[in-house]
Amino acid sequence: MSEQRSSTADTTEAPPDRKAVRRAAWAGLIGTTLEQYDFVIYGTASALIFSKLFFPNISPVAGILASFSAYAVGFAARPLGGLIFSRFGDRLGRKWVLVATLLLMGGSTLAIGLLPTYSQVGLLAPVLLVACRFFQGMGAGAEQAGGATLLTETAGRGKRGALASLVMTGAALGTALGAVAWILAQSLPEEALMSWGWRLVFGSSILVTVAALVIRRKLNESPVFQELKEQVGETKAPVAETFSKGRKPLMLAFFLNVGSNAQSYTYQVFMASYLVSTVGVDKAFVPKVLLLGAICGGIAAFGFGALSDVVGRKSVYSTIMGALVLLPVPTFIALNTGSPVAITVAIVIGFILACHGSVGVQMSYFPELFGNRYRYAGVALGREFSSVVGGGVAPLICAGLMAAFGGSWVPVAIYMMVIMAISFIASLVAPETKDRDLNVAHDAA
Repeated sequence: MSEQRSSTADTTEAPPDRKAVRRAAWAGLIGTTLEQYDFVIYGTASALIFSKLFFPNISPVAGILASFSAYAVGFAARPLGGLIFSRFGDRLGRKWVLVATLLLMGGSTLAIGLLPTYSQVGLLAPVLLVACRFFQGMGAGAEQAGGATLLTETAGRGKRGALASLVMTGAALGTALGAVAWILAQSLPEEALMSWGWRLVFGSSILVTVAALVIRRKLNESPVFQELKEQVGETKAPVAETFSKGRKPLMLAFFLNVGSNAQSYTYQVFMASYLVSTVGVDKAFVPKVLLLGAICGGIAAFGFGALSDVVGRKSVYSTIMGALVLLPVPTFIALNTGSPVAITVAIVIGFILACHGSVGVQMSYFPELFGNRYRYAGVALGREFSSVVGGGVAPLICAGLMAAFGGSWVPVAIYMMVIMAISFIASLVAPETKDRDLNVAHDAA
């Protein structure tokens, strides 16, 4: 029945406005660049310096755990941001939310760079750090969902996967810029880095914020949202509709994302700390590896997204999920060799598959799972609730497992494989959505 409705709608779908598509592509790319830049510089700071600046009176292991706990707060805030902003995204439009979340994320990151440290104000310092991280997470909670929904609804059939994947190419660019920022900061003397160098890293986010704001103010609303508003008016309660009518695709999005999200932030955040504290590599080596991984990941995001336009979302995504189930053990074996080449290859493969490649497919796959009345809410809630269970606590769980099992990496690898298996199973039962009609109210599932 759904195939009949979809094919009927094919004859009436208007061709995409190329100018609007270009603007949406730039808006998605730049906005996610800022989001990922904010998260990468914070995650790297958590692994390298925040334990000394904000949690100095505890052991090094406890300091790392405290830093990662503050990092996890941002993920805990993401579902709240998804709940709040997705309500407006399906009522007022995608553009409005993308501007609001941009300002919230950029302002919070700038504020972190202005915070006093523990040595200056005592316990107030980590409290303020957690508060800034919370608001940063709220903004990010609707950012990628907004960019993915806008681009998928704006692009034409046969090109949604490639164009929506630009959101994750932007994420890769943000990771690369964050790595470059830390490479430059670490070229400073240790005293300068710990006193004011790290502040410049966070203050630099204002440049990306301004660039993204200029682009997003000129955005057109997506044609799918415009048609929906003309036909049925304003959707009154998109979040409530998602929970009442869209539970199946919502749960699919949750389970499809939870494993890849956990592995993504394990590679981006925990392994940076692991390489320094356990393997004993030079701190300056870590941002360079992250930079190369981000570049390769950004290319992979677009490549996998374009491939899903040809062979389908389901087959590409399930193949990546299956590979990620097997990846943790060889990754840790490579890391523990201490070889720069082996470490680089392992991290780059993790970035290609977990950090950017899989999510590059998600950017079109997840919006296509939902009907038009609550698409923004469905994508935001599915991704962000799973991000708490996945990426938000992954570095903290990994650090806790290392501490509990005497520094062994085996429990961490088992954890990564088990949570990844959940997403792999979900990918096998998920429907194919390539080129489905986005103007219909029914879900793909």
